[in-house]
Amino acid sequence: MGFPARRLRRLRRTPALRRLVAEARLTVDDLVAPLFVREDISAPAPVVSLPGVVQHTRESLRKEVRELAGLGIPGVILFGIPARKDAEGSEAWNPDGIVQVALRDLRDEVGDSLVLMADLCLDEYTDHGHCGVLLPDGAVDNDATIELYARTALAQGEAGADVVAPSGMMDGQVAAIRAALDGDGRTDVAILAYAAKYASALYGPFRDAVDVTIAGGGDRKGYQQDWHNGREALAEIAFDVEEGADMVMVKPALAYLDVIAAARARFDVPLAAYHVSGEYAMVKAAAERGWIDGDAVALEQLTAIKRAGADVILTYFARELAERGL
Repeated sequence: MGFPARRLRRLRRTPALRRLVAEARLTVDDLVAPLFVREDISAPAPVVSLPGVVQHTRESLRKEVRELAGLGIPGVILFGIPARKDAEGSEAWNPDGIVQVALRDLRDEVGDSLVLMADLCLDEYTDHGHCGVLLPDGAVDNDATIELYARTALAQGEAGADVVAPSGMMDGQVAAIRAALDGDGRTDVAILAYAAKYASALYGPFRDAVDVTIAGGGDRKGYQQDWHNGREALAEIAFDVEEGADMVMVKPALAYLDVIAAARARFDVPLAAYHVSGEYAMVKAAAERGWIDGDAVALEQLTAIKRAGADVILTYFARELAERGL
């Protein structure tokens, strides 16, 4: 008779059998590439802590996105680095701000063949590095900030964004953005809410990429989510769905696979996860030292995120995986 469990091993015997019965399969259609565009440079500038990632010029960004579209990647998300920062982050909603001009460039370049997303926050644009305007005591003014998020959403929508992605974790941000877009007749612009964004230690390389330092050695623990909590994430996601989010995101991904799985079980909207800069950089650093097979680990990690329930994965590995014929 043999052991009953033997039937499981029988289906692992060859690559073809394993492929046939695979429960989760990552494809290029699942991927969104995060891209950085900087205002005051004449050539792409490598981000040292993110090997293979650069701050793009407008022209190099056009070339990169054209090539990503040719590789079959369905979407990109833009982060801007302005030449000028101020207390309010006013370059975020400037019609001629770096993300807005880049969106117009890319819309001309690729048309509707690729989804153009724009990160919607103020931290890249403020001189203090927080995600909103500050009160005299240094705390973020939630209500004043979401008014600026609404202005930024309108600027991004007018410039050609298919999706705006509020990442500041302000209360009511989705409702304010949806109301502003609808009131301006931009009902087709979708919202991807960073609904469960944790105050993680894994964002360091990203902050290098966008030249952000939080003033006074501060942090964002007062408004980003406490990494000890999981049930709280479901409440945050529920609020954003109720306010009109078309898609929701969990960030980071690997340390929060339980949150991704719980969100997938509870909510029916498309679910995204961000494989963040620290997660990417750790794989790259270990691979450079010969400690791991970086390509294999990247695929394993991203497949785990897919298996947990993510429909969309934002990852700096997007181009590499597409070039490998994922």
